[in-house]
Amino acid sequence: MTMRAPGVHRRPDLPDRVRIYEVGPRDGLQNESAIVPVDTKAEFIERLVAAGLETVEATSFVSPKWVPQLGDAETLFSMLPERANVRYPVLVPNVAGLERAQAAGAHHIAVFAAATETFSRRNLNRGLNEALEMFAPVVTKARQEGMWVRSYLSMCFGDPWEGEVQIDQVVDVALRLVGQGCDEICIADTIGVATPGHVHDLLDALGRAGVATSQMAVHFHDTYGQALSNTVAALEAGVTTVDSSAGGLGGCPYADSATGNLATEDLVWLLQGLGIETGVDLEALVKTSTWMADRLGRPSPSRVVRALQDGRTPEKSEP
Repeated sequence: MTMRAPGVHRRPDLPDRVRIYEVGPRDGLQNESAIVPVDTKAEFIERLVAAGLETVEATSFVSPKWVPQLGDAETLFSMLPERANVRYPVLVPNVAGLERAQAAGAHHIAVFAAATETFSRRNLNRGLNEALEMFAPVVTKARQEGMWVRSYLSMCFGDPWEGEVQIDQVVDVALRLVGQGCDEICIADTIGVATPGHVHDLLDALGRAGVATSQMAVHFHDTYGQALSNTVAALEAGVTTVDSSAGGLGGCPYADSATGNLATEDLVWLLQGLGIETGVDLEALVKTSTWMADRLGRPSPSRVVRALQDGRTPEKSEP
């Protein structure tokens, strides 16, 4: 018989509640080779919200030339269900993207920085310093308009071209982003090479440098199977915002070694077992990811989705 929920064993040293920052509709779908219909995207987001997710990154106001999958940003944003406590952040690459987002009615944005020179040039066609200079007016204008601003900081643990990334290098860029006025810095393990000790040391260094845990979020990829272990390390450090992608969708188009994001279902199972509140209905979430996987024509890589899919029974029992 398949267990439908984990046993709860509370650890008093961990947070009481975690905010899940759902990235599936944007980060998860942006790399799909076939264009996903906008109606499907809108229903996907509506189902995620109905499952209890209150922060859902909906799309990106980037040029369709660079990311054709997200060329329907304005149309999609106009279709999103209005909920009092739900945020729909959108990624913006520059001032033009910010203006498009504002015109569409967005109140929460994200910019996308990198901790390494090489990845910044490959992803943004700009060096690290040039990219930060490009983001400065975006952040300033957004804050003047009363918008909430997150900055992703990619390649915080390793870079496929530069190797292991030094902690002081990440701290330096993070402090510059905080200085620009970003409300939240998302520490991203873009190629999934982090381990819990590395996570602990980086978050500790950020805290000692003056970045509050309330300003930090974490974004782990599961390339080497470490995403959940790294999440626990982040929780131990006091971080309470964790990124994940429904069904484990997504990767990184500019880093060939990056596999999918941490699956939201796997994260929820972990947090439920630790007695940490998320507000998410796991069964509804699994049904949503199964529904989306059917539309993409392939099974979900999430282990929890596979375990809890309706009608799934093991072919044989193993000790």
